[in-house]
Amino acid sequence: MLVSVWIDTKGRLLVTTLTKRERVQAALAGQAVDRPPVCFWHHFRPHGSGYRLAELTFEFFVRRFDLDIAKLMPDLRYPFPRRCIADLEDWYLVDTIDFRRSRYGGEWLRAVRRLRQLAGPDVPIVVTVFSPLTQALYFAARPELVLQHAAEHPAVVHGALAVLAENIRRQIEVTIEAGADGVFFALQGCTAAVLSRERYRELGRPYDLLALGGAADGWLNVLHVHGDRDLFFDDVLDYPVQVFSWSDRRAGPSLREARQRTQKCLMGGWDEFGPLAHGPLEAIRAEARDAIEQTNGRGLILANGCSVPDDTDERWLAAARQVVEELTVPR
Repeated sequence: MLVSVWIDTKGRLLVTTLTKRERVQAALAGQAVDRPPVCFWHHFRPHGSGYRLAELTFEFFVRRFDLDIAKLMPDLRYPFPRRCIADLEDWYLVDTIDFRRSRYGGEWLRAVRRLRQLAGPDVPIVVTVFSPLTQALYFAARPELVLQHAAEHPAVVHGALAVLAENIRRQIEVTIEAGADGVFFALQGCTAAVLSRERYRELGRPYDLLALGGAADGWLNVLHVHGDRDLFFDDVLDYPVQVFSWSDRRAGPSLREARQRTQKCLMGGWDEFGPLAHGPLEAIRAEARDAIEQTNGRGLILANGCSVPDDTDERWLAAARQVVEELTVPR
């Protein structure tokens, strides 16, 4: 067990007794913690280099802010052009990727291995991966084409989604083998703002579950439901993950409401476009304290609901990190 010493904003000497891994594992189990595990993030610009992505990740999550989880962002370009699917036949271009031999897979493995080398064994690492439907929406010239083609020629679109799901399943599997502790599995489209609940159950859920099969050996798998309104939150509560992440301050449900629906660990508490991005300190502290009050400080990873803007003034992130050390949680 490690002992960490921290000086808070009032000059007080604070001592924590859990390692990062122990703290996160305790939160997942709903046990008492010395303080809530904390994580926040934004995107990086590694220019296609897994090695560079690992270094940027280590610098931000470990060296600069000493966060409890290091999150590899999805900032390596997928080997398929954006907005390239315009006609039905274009779905046949979605092909299988060999993650052990392709350059794309090689860069991801390089990123995970290098980050583990830099961070050591105690820092939990999650790899951010977009769901099959999210990728399909990204590849389509217009997102509505996915729904149109699926209605007119379902076998074609379902075939492409199955290929994407298998690619993602394998990506998750090999990155966990390479040293990641789990996946941050991001769902876009899991909201009434994009499609109906019934369509998500057809085009999203089956392929989400197929892809998540690759995370079976991970102990820190996070499901992120992206969107700022009308999330299909209840439809994914049975997914095989340990943590749920969403914009609780913007989209809902609140942390308190979510706790009534699941006993799994919740990740949130800070508005990604609110005080965490713009201050002031007291508002950052207020949201953190409110998150603890809503959850009784158990089963909580204090985090932003989604990425903060890339140009966020880091003084507010530093303030948030210090605030966490000052928090008291029920024992």
